[in-house]
Amino acid sequence: MIRTLHEGLLADGITVPLTKLCAWFGVPRRTVYYKPTKAAPKVDARFADPIKAMIEKEPSFGYRTVAWLLGFNKNTVQRIFQIKGWQVRKRPIGMRPRIEAVPSVATAPNERWSTDLCRVWAGRDGWTTLALVIDCHTRELLGWHLSRSGKATTAASALEHALINRFGTLGRVTQEFLLRSDNGVRHGPRTSGGSMAHSSPVGATPPSSAAMD
Repeated sequence: MIRTLHEGLLADGITVPLTKLCAWFGVPRRTVYYKPTKAAPKVDARFADPIKAMIEKEPSFGYRTVAWLLGFNKNTVQRIFQIKGWQVRKRPIGMRPRIEAVPSVATAPNERWSTDLCRVWAGRDGWTTLALVIDCHTRELLGWHLSRSGKATTAASALEHALINRFGTLGRVTQEFLLRSDNGVRHGPRTSGGSMAHSSPVGATPPSSAAMD
């Protein structure tokens, strides 16, 4: 209150020492000059050590997954993540390619396929990544692949499984079709493109990745 009053008087061109203001209002000067000091946050090694060991083994795990697997309170784990700077790096903010907001309609089989990834708890093997490919017309599951890593090859393997299941081979298909995702990471740039190029029509130049809408 004293400092606010002092600053207001200075703004009006009136100079009054803080000592006089404190004497007039009966406020101890030490109260006005006091600056609280915040102690550095402490981290209990009982929590920090197992958390660090887990995220070094599985760098993609967030604080909720770590808290559940270790049986710790998620708020405690989140606080340790923040203090230690162990948060999983967020996606960069900015404009990214988005799927056009139109109904996904397929009038015939092999016209449009859809792919997606999900996390599955596999007991002793821990968290795994499941890649799925379906036909948007028949809603039939064409291919899948379960992996511990969840790398680009997981999605590519699921697509290979779908191509073999539907066409019996990884050779060229006779008619072009669309492969869509849910705005997730596009896997083509991280792979050689060889597997996904098999979804190109006969006579066409092999693309680096499957066509996505």
